[in-house]
Amino acid sequence: MTNPPPENSVRRSPLADRLFGWAALGAALLTLGLLFGILASLVIGAWPAISAYGLGFLTSSVWDPVQNEYGGLVMIYGTLATSVIALVIAVPVSFGIALFLTELSPAWLKRPLGTAIELLAAVPSIVYGMWGLLVFGPILATYVQQPLQSIFSDVPYLGALFSGPPVGIGILSAGIILAIMIIPFIASVMRDVFEVTPVMLKESAYALGSTTWEVVFKVVLPYTKAGVMGSIMLGLGRALGETMAVTFVIGNFNQMDSLSLFQAANSITSALANEFAEASDGLHQAALIYLGLVLFFITFVVLSLSKLLLAQLKKNEGSKT
Repeated sequence: MTNPPPENSVRRSPLADRLFGWAALGAALLTLGLLFGILASLVIGAWPAISAYGLGFLTSSVWDPVQNEYGGLVMIYGTLATSVIALVIAVPVSFGIALFLTELSPAWLKRPLGTAIELLAAVPSIVYGMWGLLVFGPILATYVQQPLQSIFSDVPYLGALFSGPPVGIGILSAGIILAIMIIPFIASVMRDVFEVTPVMLKESAYALGSTTWEVVFKVVLPYTKAGVMGSIMLGLGRALGETMAVTFVIGNFNQMDSLSLFQAANSITSALANEFAEASDGLHQAALIYLGLVLFFITFVVLSLSKLLLAQLKKNEGSKT
């Protein structure tokens, strides 16, 4: 005669469920509270500059601590220009790396190559900055900037884009260094999201005669578009917030004489790193905090646009079915 199975002495407690729910809610509210706290502190700190300049701060290129006149256009332009250059370079390269690791790489090469790419993310940003200033800058000036100037010097618009002293320091140099820095982040996330695509879907596409490119663009990318967009936004956030590497190679020049990619400029993070410790209380410090507030809103707008883009993609996907 078999004994009846013992009753389960551990039962789910409604109190434990409520405590877990409250803890999760508290964590979410704490995150929102920190976010609003940071925003409020930035607004309070920047209020003297906001009162003095208003939105004209965003369109003024004057930055003169001696005359106590400040405008953030040069820093805003430098931040956006270097980040766009970094994305233009890093996204295709990262996509190629992720595609090779998931679809084309031999098995013996996947792990060491993937580990090597991830190790690039562990290199301190100041090392990238010193390497960019001492090694990459002279190479860029000699083998990229000077040839581009000789080729496009007489071409309308393009000549102005590549004008300026070819010294290896400026917006282009900072954008390329940022691209090298964000490639490991974007490529690693892309590789991970590509690998979550069900093998059955890819094998079915191959069985129907699809090529590797068709499988990637018609099966893998539609299935992982949210993750791919997330990886790009992660890289963009890294580029927008980078400080030390940009400080070394962007030139830290607070005037905008032209829109040349070779022109020395400044960025929001670089200006904060260089001037905040020495800024006196008053309008100078408030103007720097105003720059931090602008950077906060830039990242918020970028994140919002990415969410809207994903929502639009899902809507269009549903309309086709």
